[in-house]
Amino acid sequence: METLQTSQQTVHASQQTNGLPKVTIQMVTSKKQLGQFIDFPHDLYRNDANYVPELFIAQRDLLTPGKHPFHEHSALQTFLAFRGNEIVGRIAAIDNKNANIFNKTNDGFFGFFDCINDKEVSQALFNAAIQWLKERKLDTMIGPVNFSTNEACGLLIEGFDGPPVVMMTYNYPYYVKLIEEAGFATKITMYAWKIIPQYMNDRPFRVMEVLQERIMTRRNITFRKVNMKNFEQEVKGIHAIYNSAWDKNLGFVPMTEAEFMYLAKDLKMILDPDFGIVAEENGKLVGFALAIPDINQVLIKIKRGRLFPTGIVKLLLGKRKVNGLRILALGVLESHRKLGIDACFYGELMKVGRAKGVAYGEGSWILETNEMMNAAMRGINADRYRTYRIYEKEI
Repeated sequence: METLQTSQQTVHASQQTNGLPKVTIQMVTSKKQLGQFIDFPHDLYRNDANYVPELFIAQRDLLTPGKHPFHEHSALQTFLAFRGNEIVGRIAAIDNKNANIFNKTNDGFFGFFDCINDKEVSQALFNAAIQWLKERKLDTMIGPVNFSTNEACGLLIEGFDGPPVVMMTYNYPYYVKLIEEAGFATKITMYAWKIIPQYMNDRPFRVMEVLQERIMTRRNITFRKVNMKNFEQEVKGIHAIYNSAWDKNLGFVPMTEAEFMYLAKDLKMILDPDFGIVAEENGKLVGFALAIPDINQVLIKIKRGRLFPTGIVKLLLGKRKVNGLRILALGVLESHRKLGIDACFYGELMKVGRAKGVAYGEGSWILETNEMMNAAMRGINADRYRTYRIYEKEI
């Protein structure tokens, strides 16, 4: 692989192969290139009925310093792969400083990986990302993660028979081979569970009633909906629970207040407050559960992720018809984890879901090593229908 340096970008050029034009890798350095980077998956998946386009404006802000709070503490570099004049792949190399400080590691990450089924192209993309990470003196490359495990992450390896739910990843099956042929090994596997109300047993409700009677009342633990009129203050309390509840999960990185508020403001636009529940003991927040509408039912119809001129109408009209949910987060302070608060959350969410005629819910993602959560899913007759994987490689 030949490497050429220019003042604005690094270009990696492969030799011409089998009569095809050579593969070149370009660093994304302009607004035009960023637009091409965001749009490439729309062309790659144009014939895939399960593909859900990300909103262009959301992806642009996510990747632009000064727009998303991630860039206040960390850095990334995006790359495009060309074969001749045609874009054939993309990748982002990510230096998440907060993740390394919190976990006492020296890891680099890759994300936003999309590629045609061509080993030469994928290897060139990985090489470009590795070079950038090595220049920052990082030892490992982990992914795919789009910044961290707080955002969309994981490669879909089982369950390609339908569109992804909101904030979950999707990719072609051949990605597995491309990543593994590049020398990556499994770091962790995660599961998604599908809950169909008509097949769900009543155990969560019976358990919730017993817990409410025996423990919650005695300890003055109460449950209520998120107060949308005091949204910002609610978010600050939930943020503290979030960082505490997940701090021992593999690869976890605490979200800054700015990052958490950014996410919360995005979710507020689609949130049904009936599915945002907090637990309090004597008025003090000790846990929360959040399920969000599967807005992907609408986004799948918005061409190339553009809200204008017609996408905004589809979004506003369509979100009222969404009949699926994703259980996005459920966290309890460590001091309160063995009281059954989590079981009460499940019972409350499912009770509301039944009352509102929800067709399905997805519990995701859950680490393969989290036997307690996976057992809870099995206990309500949920179906483990999708599997995701995060890879790692020493560089």
